[in-house]
Amino acid sequence: LLPSAGGEADIAQYLQVVPGVVFTGDQGGQLYIRGGAPSQTGILLDGVTIYNPFHTIGLFSVFETDAIRNVEVQTAGFNAQYGNRTSAILDVRTKDGNKNRLSGKVSASPLMARVMLEGPLAKAKREGGSSTTFLLTAKHSYLASTSKSLYGGFGEPFKSGLPYTFTDLYGKITFNGDNGSKLNVFGFSFDDKAKILNPVTHTEDATFNWKAYGGGTTFVVTPAGSSSLISGRFAYSKYLIDYTNFKDANSAPRTSGIDGFEGAIDFTYFLPGYSQLEYGVEVSGCHTPQD
Repeated sequence: LLPSAGGEADIAQYLQVVPGVVFTGDQGGQLYIRGGAPSQTGILLDGVTIYNPFHTIGLFSVFETDAIRNVEVQTAGFNAQYGNRTSAILDVRTKDGNKNRLSGKVSASPLMARVMLEGPLAKAKREGGSSTTFLLTAKHSYLASTSKSLYGGFGEPFKSGLPYTFTDLYGKITFNGDNGSKLNVFGFSFDDKAKILNPVTHTEDATFNWKAYGGGTTFVVTPAGSSSLISGRFAYSKYLIDYTNFKDANSAPRTSGIDGFEGAIDFTYFLPGYSQLEYGVEVSGCHTPQD
């Protein structure tokens, strides 16, 4: 049901029609919600901060549409559990793998190819019993190749094609317990590349490369005989920018990046009258290189 570009539905295209959202399609894509800067919006994948969730030209995100369980967009009034973000929250949660059978999906369009595979690693021996499942997704854009035939008739600069490409990988293993407890272990790698004119040599041998990768674990524990649950997460995420063959006036290579870790434990108590009490502890940190 999402709007799509080139036959590929994506969360990035949906966000552009949400009130209060301004989306720019420059290098890497930038998202502005209710006037806040991109750094003031928290983008989460299974509770892990994603520093740059949108691909070049802003048409697609790093999130695989078929693997999404739910997306929550909060443009105001979000809880303290999201930390120090001041503009908005985009919380993306992926689904668990199929518990009963091996299944998958392969698709291709003029813009990209996608594949998703899911299934059980260990089936439950009884109804509601413990099980282990997996979920793997991958997508790759070949726009740099197909754009020459799609847009070549418009002349330059389209005749040479659009020099953008990206590759996304995501994997997840879920351990389901007998009493509703669950442990997720996941990892991701998102890679963007764009070739541009080198200002030094005036040839198209300069490459912009954005890469995000990381992983973590989330868990939910439901103590027996108690109307409460314990949940938490531990994760690491890194984002790098590398300008290959692109040098400034001092002939120094240009790189940048940020990486961070986060850990949290939350407690939820279910009270009479459909009320509940939540509290927790979170520890996080980030680092930027000095180069």
